[in-house]
Amino acid sequence: MRVELQTEGGVAFFPGLNKPIVLNSSDLSNLQSTQLQKLLDSTRFFELPAASRSVPKGAADMRRYTITVEDGRRRRTVRLVDPIEDPHLQALIEFLHEQHGAS
Repeated sequence: MRVELQTEGGVAFFPGLNKPIVLNSSDLSNLQSTQLQKLLDSTRFFELPAASRSVPKGAADMRRYTITVEDGRRRRTVRLVDPIEDPHLQALIEFLHEQHGAS
């Protein structure tokens, strides 16, 4: 399974320095891979709408997240905007950031 997280916007956002976080479950430990799968299952990721909500006018500093998951033949891209109200989605984003920082 491959997961990509692209973050845009927010205060101090520099597009040229912004690289996506890409994780392959085959590169993770068994524990990390299992945790990633549980997080995706808890969000019901492949059932989520493509976009959570539109960005309100004047909200240029809000962070926007694009998460793409490829799992075998399934591929889904979901776009989210801060604040993320679903604690499961928030936990997924935090996990992706933590794994990226650990690599």
